[in-house]
Amino acid sequence: MRLSTRSRYGVRMMFEFALKFNQGPVFLKEVATMQGISFKYLSKLVIPLKSAGLLQSVRGANGGYMLAKPPSEITIRMIVETLEGDVTLVECAENPNVCNRNVDCVARTIWKKADEAIMHVLEGITLQDMVEEYKRSSGSIYEI
Repeated sequence: MRLSTRSRYGVRMMFEFALKFNQGPVFLKEVATMQGISFKYLSKLVIPLKSAGLLQSVRGANGGYMLAKPPSEITIRMIVETLEGDVTLVECAENPNVCNRNVDCVARTIWKKADEAIMHVLEGITLQDMVEEYKRSSGSIYEI
């Protein structure tokens, strides 16, 4: 399985908003600059994240975007599933009807277990965990 650029950049963008949580709205251009990602690309990612209730926008001169929930309540799985949809190693793990061998396929059981393990890991990591790891590893002065 390989996550798309949407998920990888989406997690980086959300991490940047988590670093600035409780500091008011942040301009998307600032996030793009800090993360080295195209503003145009990020502007496409905010739409589904807003719809999912993970981001909120503020209009006006001091507007921008900010997390709609505390970083401790947003998991990496939430971000990935919002941007990717169902994430699975092979289609038959989620939808057994795509294969005529689904009844007696031992490999399908393995793929399902692998999917569950991946989702468990992504569910167990929050944006707050990322912020804390960043602060430990970089000696960052960011206050959360």
